[in-house]
Amino acid sequence: MARKIAVTRRKPGHAPAAKLGSGVIDVTVVLLEDGYASTAVGPIEVFHSAGMLWNWLHGETPEPRFRVRIASIDGRSVNSLCSMGVTPNCGIGDIKKADIIILPASGWNVQERIMRHTALLPWLRKWHARGAYIAGVCTGVAFLAESGLLDGRRATTHWGVAEIFRQRYPKVIWQTDRFLPEDGRLFCSGGVYASIDLSLYLVEKFCGHEIALQCAKSLLLSMPRSRQSGYSVAPLSHPHSDDKIRRSEEYLQENFAGGVSIDRLAERAGMGPRNFIRRFKAATGRLPGAYVQMLRVSAAKEMLERGANSVQTVCAKIGYEDVAFFRSLFKRHTGMTPAEYRERFAGMSFDRGDLAS
Repeated sequence: MARKIAVTRRKPGHAPAAKLGSGVIDVTVVLLEDGYASTAVGPIEVFHSAGMLWNWLHGETPEPRFRVRIASIDGRSVNSLCSMGVTPNCGIGDIKKADIIILPASGWNVQERIMRHTALLPWLRKWHARGAYIAGVCTGVAFLAESGLLDGRRATTHWGVAEIFRQRYPKVIWQTDRFLPEDGRLFCSGGVYASIDLSLYLVEKFCGHEIALQCAKSLLLSMPRSRQSGYSVAPLSHPHSDDKIRRSEEYLQENFAGGVSIDRLAERAGMGPRNFIRRFKAATGRLPGAYVQMLRVSAAKEMLERGANSVQTVCAKIGYEDVAFFRSLFKRHTGMTPAEYRERFAGMSFDRGDLAS
């Protein structure tokens, strides 16, 4: 039997009572059956804390900036993906005022979730037409795409479902290296715990940097990130059945740090250079040069994750002589400089094989 947890708005500790002013922003967080509870509860707590927790910690009168309502489709409790029950304040049809709407992550079987929540789609279109800002978290972005609101607009989602969404919603301008794109009062975030980044971003947008920073400090959070590509462990190529190109990939994976010419690769594959380039791109989705760059960046990531002390050493080991070029290339692929990546990920090891060995 699922454990039931009623989500209610409570004062932090023994904070003095705070009155909601006329400028308070109305937020509706939508609960989805079998979704990630944290992507609903996290935003609820961030918005509730804005203007409240920092003030209380400093002995000042709390000044809440947001009024949060929690709604399910029909007003009934929902069970999260982990069988935790969450009780809303109301159903979506009971919402009379909404400045911001948050759609949490729905779980991974997105189309099945959409079929179970079809009433949500016209409701989203109605509130967007009324001027509401709507934000989708991770796979929750699919509801925005399914409603048609994202057609012709920039959007992101979790890197693990990006290709599926790209195929199903071709009218959307997918920018899956971006962490928090905004377009036409629509916001998207790239992963489950990006719901916190998204919430802080909206606090900053509506209340200013100082309030957002106070909220982040009081909750011991970092300010929002901008890109997710540094977090993804993406395959180097699409699955394919071209055995000759697969052998070329294996050769490159063993020899990427040295200079490997197209002529040499084509000769090994028994093809002419132009035919080899065409076949390689068709099979892997990348030109050979771009493929080698990805191999080198992947190897650099592994060395930096293991705490490599010198960026210059990493640069040399993966086959580059120009450190400035390597820094630029690395940032283009990950959204961070090598030093920033090492600071964030040193000590964390993703199992990607033995590229760095």
